[in-house]
Amino acid sequence: MKFDQIDRDAVNAIRALSIDMIQHAHSGHPGMPLDAAPMLYVAYKHHLKVDPKYPKWFNRDRFVLSAGHGSSMLYALLHLAGYPLTMSDLKAFRTLGSKTPGHPELKTPGVDAATGPLGQGLGMAVGMAMAEKHLAAKYNQADFPIVDNKVYVIVSDGDLMEGISHEAASLAGHLKLANLVVLYDSNGVTLDSSAKMALGDDVGGRFKAYGWHYSRVADGNNLVALDQAMTDADNESERPTLIEVKTTLGYGSPYAGQHSVHGNPLTATECRETMHKLGWEHAPFIIPDEIYQRFAEISVDGEQQYKKWRQQFTAYQARYPELAKSFSLNKRSDAKVPTFVANYQAGDMEATRTTVHQLIQKSADTELNFWGGSADLSSSNKTYFEQDTGFEPTDYSQKNIFFGVREFAQAAAVNGIMLYGGSQAFGSTFFVFADYMKNALRMAALMNIPSLFIFSHDSIALGQDGPTHQPIEQLDNFRAVPGLTVFRPADAVETTQIWQYVLNEKHGPIMLALSRQKLPVLAGSLAYGKAGTLKGAYVISPSIGAQPSGILLATGSEVSLAIEVKKLLHEHGQDVQVVSVPSMELFEQQPQSYRDQVLPPTVRQRVSIELGSTLSWGKYTGIDGLRIGLDEFGASGDADDIMQTNGFTANQIAQRYLQHFKR
Repeated sequence: MKFDQIDRDAVNAIRALSIDMIQHAHSGHPGMPLDAAPMLYVAYKHHLKVDPKYPKWFNRDRFVLSAGHGSSMLYALLHLAGYPLTMSDLKAFRTLGSKTPGHPELKTPGVDAATGPLGQGLGMAVGMAMAEKHLAAKYNQADFPIVDNKVYVIVSDGDLMEGISHEAASLAGHLKLANLVVLYDSNGVTLDSSAKMALGDDVGGRFKAYGWHYSRVADGNNLVALDQAMTDADNESERPTLIEVKTTLGYGSPYAGQHSVHGNPLTATECRETMHKLGWEHAPFIIPDEIYQRFAEISVDGEQQYKKWRQQFTAYQARYPELAKSFSLNKRSDAKVPTFVANYQAGDMEATRTTVHQLIQKSADTELNFWGGSADLSSSNKTYFEQDTGFEPTDYSQKNIFFGVREFAQAAAVNGIMLYGGSQAFGSTFFVFADYMKNALRMAALMNIPSLFIFSHDSIALGQDGPTHQPIEQLDNFRAVPGLTVFRPADAVETTQIWQYVLNEKHGPIMLALSRQKLPVLAGSLAYGKAGTLKGAYVISPSIGAQPSGILLATGSEVSLAIEVKKLLHEHGQDVQVVSVPSMELFEQQPQSYRDQVLPPTVRQRVSIELGSTLSWGKYTGIDGLRIGLDEFGASGDADDIMQTNGFTANQIAQRYLQHFKR
C-alpha cells in the first residue's frame, strides 16, 4: 500500500484534534494520541470493515481502545471518518453529559466497548472474537459467510502488565482466535516513570508462548510497515496476532519520551509548537477539506461493504430461511424465551445450583443462542450443557466454554460476547472467587449489558473447604454495585422464577448466588413465589393475625431456617411473618405501597437472617431491629457444626429474637 503526504497530514489531523481537545478541556492524556495516531489511522483507513453511517452494523469489524486514556485520539478519528460526532462534541471533551467522556463509553457512536481499567479492553476483545467464531460456526454456509469480521485492539504497556492480560492472552492463544489483532503501543513509558523501572518482559517471547503470531514494527510512524504488519495479521488463519509497534510517547512535543506527557495537558503554546514540529500549521480545531475528503474514503468503502453484505444476506434469507430467521431474531430484543414451569412439591429437596443446571438444559435451544461456561468449576457449579463437547478450535459451534482458571478474563470475555451481540453468555465459579471478577461485573453494570454471572457455594454451609472458600462479604460487595441485580433464591421454585427473568432481561448484568447443599421446596414459594419473587421480596409465610408482631427477613438457604424460627417463636406467643428477599435491587424498584405491605412500617421488631455480612440489612431492620449474620470469616469443619458455632440454628436465632425484643 502506498501512502502520500495527505495520509501523513491525516495522521497529524488526529494528533492535532486530540491535543486541542485536551488543551481545551485542561484535562486528558496527550502522550498516547501523539504516538499512536499512525497505527489507528492505518487500521481504520485500510483494514477495518466499518460504515460510519451504520455504526452498529452487525458484521462490522470491532475496535477496542483498551488503553482508554487515549480516548481523544479515538474521538478525533471517529469525527474525521464521518461518525455522528461533531466538532462541537470534540470541544465538549470531558464535560458533563458530552458524547466525549474522559474514557470511552458506549454512548459515543463508534465505540464498541467502554474501557478505562487497563487490561479489560483486551479481555472484552477476546470475548468478541469468541462470539464471532461461535456465530460464524452456527450461521455461515460455504457460499454465504455472513459472519466474518475481525476484532482490532490497541493496548498499552499498562494493559499488558495487568494480570487480566495474561489470562486473556492465554485463553485467546489456546482458542486460536485468528480473528483477533492486537496493536501494542510499545512506547516504554508508564505514568510514573520509564517502563523499564517496572517492566522487563520479552513481550514477543511471551505471546509466542501463548500461541500467538507476533510481529514488530520498529518505527511507529512508518505507515507502510504498519500496513504490512496488519495485512499479515489479516491473512493469519491459525493464531491471534500481536503487533508490537515501537513509538515515542508524546511524539513531537517538548516532552517526547518523558512520563510527564502521559497525563498532563500541553499548554496552547506547547500544542502549537508540537504541531509546528510535525508540519501542521492550522489553527486549533481547523481541518482542511482535503483531509476530510481522505477520511471520507473510509465511509465510502464502508458503505460499499455494508451494501454488499445486505445483498448477501438477502440471498442467504432466500436460500436458508430458517437460519436467517434465527440470525435475525437473535438480537435479544426479538428473541422469544419459553416459559419455565416449576414442577415441584413442598418438601422436595434440591440445591439451587442443581435447579439452574436443569434450567440451562432447557435453555440450550432458545432463540437467544445461549452458551457459557465456568472458570474450571462447571462440574461443581453445575453450569454446563450435557452432550456438548465444548467450544474449541475443532468445533466453535459448541456451547460449553472452558475458561480455565481465569476468573477475571472469563468475566471480561462474557462482557465482550454480550457487546458483540447475537447470543446470551454466562460465566460461573464459586461465589468467593467472584472477587477476582468484581471489576468486570462493575463494567457490565456501567455498560448496562445483560451479562449473566452464576456463582455457587454461596455460604459457610459448604463446610470443610474452610474460610478461603466461604463467602462472607461478597453479597454486600455486589449489592453495592449500581445497576447489578443480585439474586439469592430460597429454593427451586424461586430459582425457576428468577431464570425466567434472567433470560428476558435486556438491560444490566445479573448475578446468581446459589447453594451447594440441598434446600427444601417451601410451601410459601409455591403459594406466593410466582407473584412475589420478581418483586424482590414477598411474604412467604404470613402471620396468623392481620398485623404481625414481628418480621423475619431472609435469603437463600436461610429462608427455610427463618420459617423454623417462626414456629419456635409461635410457641412463645410471637406471631411473626417471614419475608423472603431474593433480590434487594428489585424490591427497591417496587412502589412504596408494596414495600409497606411486605414490611409494615408500624412493625419495628425486625430480624434479618443471612449467612454473610450484615451491612446491607440495616435499611430493612431499622435502628430497633436485629441483624443476624457473619461479620467475621468462617472455619473449616462439618457444615452443621459450623452453623451451630456461628449461631445459625433455629433455636439460637429464636432465643436471640426473644432476648433482643424483651419487654
